[in-house]
Amino acid sequence: MATVNFSVPSDVKEAFDKAFAGENKSAVLAGLMRQAVEERKQLRRRARAIDRLLEFRKRQKPVSEREFQAARKSLRA
Repeated sequence: MATVNFSVPSDVKEAFDKAFAGENKSAVLAGLMRQAVEERKQLRRRARAIDRLLEFRKRQKPVSEREFQAARKSLRA
């Protein structure tokens, strides 16, 4: 197991201590760190997906309003 050392503002430490009183603070911090890592991974996956969609859209032939309305009408029938 690794040891980490972070400096945080006093008000944040006090709020953390109050919110997690009576709990294993190391376990709480480890869980919060895991959650932060997963959130960062998800943001990166979303960004890559958006980039792929935008790149795909650049390669698509534009559709006229008439073609769009015809396709929309045919899907409703």
